[in-house]
Amino acid sequence: MAPDSFAEGRGGSRVHRQPDSAGQVERARMALVACPVAAIGTEARHDLQDARRAFPEPIEEDVYFCGWASPRSYGAASYLIRRPAGNVLVDSPRFARPLVERLEALGGVSLMVLSHIDDVADHEAFAAHFGCARIIHRADAQGTLAGAERLIDGNAPVSLADDLTLIPVPGHTAGSVCLLYRNHFLFTGDHLAWDTDRRRLEAWRDYCWFDWTAQTASMRRLLDQHFEWVLPGHGDAVSLPAATMRAALGDCVRRMEEPARRAG
Repeated sequence: MAPDSFAEGRGGSRVHRQPDSAGQVERARMALVACPVAAIGTEARHDLQDARRAFPEPIEEDVYFCGWASPRSYGAASYLIRRPAGNVLVDSPRFARPLVERLEALGGVSLMVLSHIDDVADHEAFAAHFGCARIIHRADAQGTLAGAERLIDGNAPVSLADDLTLIPVPGHTAGSVCLLYRNHFLFTGDHLAWDTDRRRLEAWRDYCWFDWTAQTASMRRLLDQHFEWVLPGHGDAVSLPAATMRAALGDCVRRMEEPARRAG
């Protein structure tokens, strides 16, 4: 969000340099708005109207980053896809009035795709306000998610529309799914992300709540898909040419398989 000002530290994020240009100040204000736990403070009072109106923030073409992360989804990123056939909200941001008003101005929400049980935050409020159907894998449809309008089963990809494919990827949770949009954008939840420091695609065994072997197999199945963006809930997003992305994914799969080979 604002790498010129904020960086990862031990156990969290830290300010590594004060913003000193108009652009850096505005990005820092957007980070303040997006922060799920209100951990960013200022010595002087700032007008945050422009920062609030900046979300959803365009990423590329008709895909947007929602900001307004929720502590109820551990600060996960969420996304908006604008489509003539109906907009799609991928995972749940905070149900914040400025964001809701911007979503209304952009055409509302027709469908809410929930990647897994962890990143659902205020899904009930969004569904009630926009009247949108929620879709999640049955294996993660627990608690309030049991009332989701559509549940999917099994591990086979599910076509939601000509431009939308839901891909079950059990591993991080039993019901994790990815959403593929136009064979270009892959929304990955907590299944897969870019590690900017190591410059590679990554999955994290320490944060695999269901089954690492299943997650490895799910990752390998993604090699059958074509995409040039990885847009995760946690971790960094990345855009790479399709061939480079596939090579990076293959490298990720090989690293995931290494411990099992050594154990054998």
